[in-house]
Amino acid sequence: MYASVKKLTGWYLGVGMAALFIGGSIGPFQKLEHVGINLYPGLQNIGLNSYYQGLTIHGVLNALVWTTFFIVGFLTFTTVHSLKRELTHPKLNWASFYIMVIGLVMAAIPVLINAATVLFTFYPPLQASPYYYIGLTLVVIGSWVGGWGMFLTLRAWRKENPGETTPFIALASNITMAMWQIATLGIAVEMLWLIIPWSLGWVDGVDPQLARTFFWFTGHPIVYFWLLPAYVSWYGMVPKQIGGKLFSEQLARLVFWLFLLLSIPVGVHHQYVDPGVPQGWKVVHAVLTYSLFIPSLLTAFNVIASLEIGGRARGGTGLLGWIRTLPWDNPSFTAQNLAMILFAFGGIGGLTNASYNLNLVIHNTIWIPGHFHLTVGSGVTLTFFGIAYWLVPKLANKPLFSNKMALWQAWTWFVGMLLMSNGLHILGLNFGAPRRTMLGVAPYASSDWQPLLIEAALGGIILGVSGLLFYINMIGTVRSKKTLTAAIEMPVSEPMEAHPTPAWLDTWRPWVVATLVLIVVSYGPLLAYLISNLNMTSPGFSNLWGG
Repeated sequence: MYASVKKLTGWYLGVGMAALFIGGSIGPFQKLEHVGINLYPGLQNIGLNSYYQGLTIHGVLNALVWTTFFIVGFLTFTTVHSLKRELTHPKLNWASFYIMVIGLVMAAIPVLINAATVLFTFYPPLQASPYYYIGLTLVVIGSWVGGWGMFLTLRAWRKENPGETTPFIALASNITMAMWQIATLGIAVEMLWLIIPWSLGWVDGVDPQLARTFFWFTGHPIVYFWLLPAYVSWYGMVPKQIGGKLFSEQLARLVFWLFLLLSIPVGVHHQYVDPGVPQGWKVVHAVLTYSLFIPSLLTAFNVIASLEIGGRARGGTGLLGWIRTLPWDNPSFTAQNLAMILFAFGGIGGLTNASYNLNLVIHNTIWIPGHFHLTVGSGVTLTFFGIAYWLVPKLANKPLFSNKMALWQAWTWFVGMLLMSNGLHILGLNFGAPRRTMLGVAPYASSDWQPLLIEAALGGIILGVSGLLFYINMIGTVRSKKTLTAAIEMPVSEPMEAHPTPAWLDTWRPWVVATLVLIVVSYGPLLAYLISNLNMTSPGFSNLWGG
């Protein structure tokens, strides 16, 4: 049953993991460069021309490709298994995969030949090959098509089951894809109107301020596109894995609707130092950014309560004794629980980024990579590793290659990320060390930075070892000659509530309308102002391509 989605999910995960392997392998080189060990000249033999080309590969493959492929595959899988029905249009979902792969190849070739060394944010006037931009656009379009396949499947289920409440996992998965469809309109406009015609030479210049605003229309919501699939697992699967129940499914549903409502109109908090953005709109987006901590805090309460329920069901007593009884020998749970802990630190740091005054202190410092390595690099990626520890064996119909290796992988990732992010946070906050910079050759780098740079480099090396453990385990699982003696089922948490879900928590229209209205209010006048002052005069600057 569900053979088509099983194969499709496997391909999505395989491409995503291959991208992460390449992008992640460059991470330790960056940290070694910061302590004066520059291996990039030796890496020219394999086509890596500079630190900045490596940084672009690292950011694009890790933050954009790995996450998008894994998420589309995982959410397609969860929708089908939660609804207990096949995809209504499987060819549409396969088309999504093919479009994304074509886009990946188109974008990857310019990056690998050093014709798109513009980092993953690709701010103009830095200019890449047009094939890079067209390729990234196809990856996004492919993810849209995958979402359409999910929406059509959910629509068919609702017609077949009138009056029934949508299963939580299916609802949460589709809300995530709906948010993504709306959020990526910003980067689509940036690409199709500004960047691609400019990179093709059809227009002489570009407006960097307007382009950055369209980018951050998508650039911050992408954080929640990364995060919400992890929440699908934390809410909908982890309680089942530990033998407990979800404390409040109704609260979990509300959290996902709030993320749909609030995720998008917050991007200007990345533009606090942009002189072309009026101050009033920075205030509006600051307030809306802080409002996102409401669903985040609700999640912390709900998930921790669910963990306590599971721990006490396993015999835990006392105030904190239930923590010890959780299944720490299960690598899927352990990886996700450690991801939650790291994400808590990242979320607290996000308060600093959201504050106008505090943001001025750490803006464009190495604090920022420290922050998002705790979020997308830990809360998201380590959770995805935990999901893979049950999902890949299910897809391959083979037992996990090594349970012990998986546990070592989770703990080494946890320790490595603590060391690296701690060093980066302190360097950015206390010393103003810049991001996106070869600190190993920077003449202004102080000797006071060295102990923290060494700490970050040590963390980066540990993360590299942890990543190798993950890939050895995945390859060992897929290539194993053993087969499962018992089928692995997708874990589905049961709620504690006995009463039915209110209709307003299972109704799309008011939430979607409210989301669109809030976006128009928060972005409409700002974009109208920027477009009315359009200044398409900046030429392109690049490493090799066209400059």
